[in-house]
Amino acid sequence: QVELVESGGGLVQAGTSLKLSCLASGRAASGYAVGWFRQAPGKEREFLGVISYNGGFTYLSDSVKERFSISRDNANNTVYLQMNSLNPKDAAVYYCAAARGPRYTDVLYDFWGQGTQVTVAS
Repeated sequence: QVELVESGGGLVQAGTSLKLSCLASGRAASGYAVGWFRQAPGKEREFLGVISYNGGFTYLSDSVKERFSISRDNANNTVYLQMNSLNPKDAAVYYCAAARGPRYTDVLYDFWGQGTQVTVAS
């Protein structure tokens, strides 16, 4: 069992940066790949990227790869999503999720956090 808790969301101005955190707990948490997703009102959940269990592999979707990055600190059981040059279209609830290996679709993830809201003012 892996429990995930996101934090770091909030209201920011367009053009600024925000760093989200995903704290994982559970005996096997450090052995899981962690993905980031977001869901805006009325839209489907969007896959943003994933990092392998040891940080040796990362993948970011084309829609965010120029502005976002993913990293992890296994000593502190935390995965980060660094978001730069935010714009109003980035406003959504952001989720982290854990899977046995890097996965690119939400149905393949086993555990989910509760989400953190990001709002971007123009």
